[in-house]
Amino acid sequence: MKAWMVEIFWNYSEVIVFLHVLSAVVWVGGMIAMRFAAHHSFMELDHPPVRLKRTAHALKRLFVIVSPFVIILIITAVLMAVGWGFRDASVDAQGNVIDQAAYMTYQLVHVKEVIWMIMAANLTAMIFRRNKVEKLIMSGHFAEAKAKLELIGKYMVPINIILGIIAIYLGVTLRYAH
Repeated sequence: MKAWMVEIFWNYSEVIVFLHVLSAVVWVGGMIAMRFAAHHSFMELDHPPVRLKRTAHALKRLFVIVSPFVIILIITAVLMAVGWGFRDASVDAQGNVIDQAAYMTYQLVHVKEVIWMIMAANLTAMIFRRNKVEKLIMSGHFAEAKAKLELIGKYMVPINIILGIIAIYLGVTLRYAH
């Protein structure tokens, strides 16, 4: 399996890196646009039920757009980590460190992967929360819907934005580390 992944990576490395970067840009950029542009626009709507419906609908559209990119990002991350041989450059077959600098780089690969996985879990939680909000809106429970939406906008999206920016920075660092 590993040899196959390395071969795929080196045969399509430009496309894989491009898809990885594009996925990060769409995901993080989409959240930034939603939080700092669309969110403020929704707050100008005078009628709270309409505001809630519009916000929930916009979040649904965002999640539909970014979800495939999240999957692509994770797949390309694995292909790049294996293809560039970060592990092989840092540890031997028994797991003994053979190059300390390469080992530190290898650890950054894991940190970046963990960040993306936390973001994916947070996105999944946002999707489930948004779906509950839609049901609450449909049943006229606007106060409860608002509270659930506020958690997404005030905390969940900003956390993913910050983590995404950190992951992108680490990706740039890793790109020049080998």
